[in-house]
Amino acid sequence: MKFPRSTGLPYLCLLCMMLVAAPTAVLAGEDWKPVDPADLALKEAVVEKDADAEVLTWDVHVNDNDVNDLVFNHYIRIKVFTERGREAHSRIDILYPGKAKVKDIAGRTIKPDGQIVELKKEDIFERTVVKAGGRKVKAKSFAMPGVEPGAIVEYRWREVFSSASADHLRLELQRNIPVRNVTYHIKPYSGPYASAMRAQYFNMTEAPKIVKKDGFYTMTMTNMPAFREEPRMPPEDQVRTWMLLYYTPDNKLAPERYWKEFGKRVHELVKPLMKANDEVKKAAEEAVGDATTPEQKLERIYDFCRTKIKNSSNDAAELTNAEREKLKANKSPSDTLKRGVGDGADIDLLFAAMASAIGLDARVALTAARNKIFFNPNFTDPYFLEPTSIAVRLGDGWRFFNPGYNYLPFGGLRWQEEGTMTLVTDPKEPEFVITPVTPPGRSLEKRTAKLRLDADGTLEGDVRIEYTGQAAVEIREYNDEDSPAQREETLKSRVQARLGGAELSNIRIENVTDSVKPFVYAYHVRVPGYAQRTGKRLFIQPAFFQRGVGQLFPTSTRRNDIYFNYPWSEEDYVEIQLPEGYALDNAEAPSQFGAAELSQYQPKLSVSTDGRILVYHRKFFFGGDKAKGGVATPFPASSYSQLKAYFDELHKQDNHTIAIKQGAAATATTSTAKPSN
Repeated sequence: MKFPRSTGLPYLCLLCMMLVAAPTAVLAGEDWKPVDPADLALKEAVVEKDADAEVLTWDVHVNDNDVNDLVFNHYIRIKVFTERGREAHSRIDILYPGKAKVKDIAGRTIKPDGQIVELKKEDIFERTVVKAGGRKVKAKSFAMPGVEPGAIVEYRWREVFSSASADHLRLELQRNIPVRNVTYHIKPYSGPYASAMRAQYFNMTEAPKIVKKDGFYTMTMTNMPAFREEPRMPPEDQVRTWMLLYYTPDNKLAPERYWKEFGKRVHELVKPLMKANDEVKKAAEEAVGDATTPEQKLERIYDFCRTKIKNSSNDAAELTNAEREKLKANKSPSDTLKRGVGDGADIDLLFAAMASAIGLDARVALTAARNKIFFNPNFTDPYFLEPTSIAVRLGDGWRFFNPGYNYLPFGGLRWQEEGTMTLVTDPKEPEFVITPVTPPGRSLEKRTAKLRLDADGTLEGDVRIEYTGQAAVEIREYNDEDSPAQREETLKSRVQARLGGAELSNIRIENVTDSVKPFVYAYHVRVPGYAQRTGKRLFIQPAFFQRGVGQLFPTSTRRNDIYFNYPWSEEDYVEIQLPEGYALDNAEAPSQFGAAELSQYQPKLSVSTDGRILVYHRKFFFGGDKAKGGVATPFPASSYSQLKAYFDELHKQDNHTIAIKQGAAATATTSTAKPSN
């Protein structure tokens, strides 16, 4: 998928103030490192005694003193101790960002007796991996041959970023297993206009050892514990150990002064890129038409930019590959208007120019996306800030808009840019503003099911699920690059993962790329054995959409803070037609409970007047208020027991089971849940 807020961004010329260097790297020798017999004979891990596997050596060579591509050469050697370790490291996924290329993969397994089994090149393939939270990343995957407990697995690869800027270099220092030794060999840029190379450390108690020799800086860390993902944790950069190398002149400005000066410079750099000539002014006037209020005018300009300009950053845009290759870079809003096509940044800048043309104050706004890290202004470097939206002053405050991102409605931002510090540029007084957070009710998953239960326990019927707000943005991003057939397979897999044996048919997936209408899944489903039969009774879970969903927080302890991406709400309406001759058998409804403005859970259970249809209605939201910031800030790990207890109770009530009995008298009563004490 494309993120036009940062793709082809013409106003990224603001980075001209940073040194740009494009490095390459050369791996020191193509031979495998000699194996220490002591490592081959090792019976347990050194860093964490109970580890199933441990990295013995992780070497990365980076040469930042060349003019070609940016290349990282990785070499990793892993010792496997247990059967779980064998399962985990028999298949390797080398994850990489979309703009990178992974080349020259080689691997081998050294068995405990010293026998060596080489990885075959035909066993290497590319696939898409779904990370926690549903994020898709590309991976080079391969199965290591002959892995067994006691073996050593080692592989190397080259990661290439074409013509990449190396003004900042990320050095990862943790893996999902313990690391005995991680070493980076870096040759810094030393050409014209070179600035000093500096380092910023994240989530570590002491700085690593750095030695300079023969023009290289060698950085080594030992005994790194494993990084372990936890459900609903803060972004990895916020909790994982890593470091950032960057080039910058000596900066002695205090943070407040630094960001003020930076905001001024950015404003001057982007000002020409938002200039409205006569054609842009005319287009703005025509787009506004008879609108009277500033907000109405702005909404019409927003719609104009979304509908009249083809977004080349959008995979769904009606552009062939040949047309995309012929596209010229737009140098001004008038170019974008004249050509009728531009990337997301072009569209943002045209929107700003048209807003300015009708007398509104529009600025470029820079945000540190909170899906990456929580911005700390005391780190005086713009690495974490990027242009994400256009700020327009309406009344006494700023409103934020991103028409260049095709899934956002008027006035919406992606959750990653909500509830976080955003720098509004200005020629005199730039300022940080906290962007608003979408309330739970606007990010709704609305689910409806009209089902029929047979006497053998089979449940069958029609389902419709609608997503709005941030929930819709996320699921569109997940589906937008897939073919219709792939989208259907994804849906089937999701349903079957919680309802084993479920059969789906008549699938419809609607409004995949429409930012205004809800994203919709609709399908017919048949679930054999949904209800369990005992004698004359059938036991059924009325919360159909929660059937098979596991606990959100399954562990009793917690290392990291708890973090929810955005506030959300759920509303379920389930009708279940009971089998002929069956009726409710003293059924009780699940209990309501809540946490004031933060969250409420409201299930209701009723039966039709003729006793034939069971009706289950469930409402739930989480992330309201919390000092008006929703869930933009994490809950401390110390509050884990309370949050776990809350969601455990939710899981318990969602799994509430009722009985229906054959031959029981039908009742016309309605059972409604009462709040629990």
